[in-house]
Amino acid sequence: MKQRVSVLGSNLSLSIEEREIPSPGPGEVLIQVKSVGVCGSDIHYFEHGRIADFVVESPLVLGHESSGVVAALGAGVEDIAVGTTVAMEPGVSCGHCHECRLGRYNLCPEVEFFATPPIDGAFCEYVVLPRDFVHPVPGHVSFDAAALLEPLSVGVWACQKAEVSLGTRVLITGCGPIGAVCALVARARGANVVAVTDINGERRAQLERLGFPTLDPTTNSLPESDVLLECSGAGAAIDQGIRALAPAATAVLIGMAPTDTVEIPVGAIQGKEIWLTGTFRYANTYPSAVELVASGRVDLDAIVSASYSLDDVEQALTHARRHPADMKVMVHP
Repeated sequence: MKQRVSVLGSNLSLSIEEREIPSPGPGEVLIQVKSVGVCGSDIHYFEHGRIADFVVESPLVLGHESSGVVAALGAGVEDIAVGTTVAMEPGVSCGHCHECRLGRYNLCPEVEFFATPPIDGAFCEYVVLPRDFVHPVPGHVSFDAAALLEPLSVGVWACQKAEVSLGTRVLITGCGPIGAVCALVARARGANVVAVTDINGERRAQLERLGFPTLDPTTNSLPESDVLLECSGAGAAIDQGIRALAPAATAVLIGMAPTDTVEIPVGAIQGKEIWLTGTFRYANTYPSAVELVASGRVDLDAIVSASYSLDDVEQALTHARRHPADMKVMVHP
């Protein structure tokens, strides 16, 4: 049987192709895709054809924030039923390297991640995944919210790295989707989100709509905080955010900087003994992310701005040009 697939060619043009529906092998699950979030990385591949050393050299299917319904089971899979709503964890690690054995499978050098060349993603009707990376979601959770468990996991991982807990004063720089999910997770963990900053007033308004205080960092000093979750990748935000930290505080760099190097305020880091770390995706976060959404403590549907069909993937990928303040765009295959 055939399925419809949105394919990015090596010339960076999009087309709909018909491909065979894959069959699940031993330990695998076939999933009918219902919802896929558009990530900044998808837009970057569409516009530039590469991110760092990952280059679109052959046809590629974009989309890695995805959910769906179990359509068929491979041999040996007995703990999940056909028809179950699931979220798909898009990074399949090798399971046997040093990092995987230590539980840090996000750092596996052999990881195969959806929509990262040459691995196809989920802008299609069906995908196959190993059972370990398929996470059941309660039926009352929407397909959009289930798909957005992927970026939510970025927020869960960042808050875990920073040990965000009840009463922690958290400063977040960047009012994009990742800044939003970090704020949502921090609030759900009982933290005091003292401010979310952005130079874009429309983006700040989106976070205010979600109930968070915001600041324009170009006209305001930043409040002292115990944790900085830096989601913009901007050098000025990194510098300003670190300088606002209290002694012995933690700074977590989450946003992708435009270059490999940025200046950091070494004097502030040394003088206040700041803990500085980065994040790369996430590991073992999906159970926590599912619980946050299923319990109602995090509302991911509130950050969805627009939806498109598989035929309109190009419109989805260019939506931000027309509506730069919108938070999250979805594709519904």
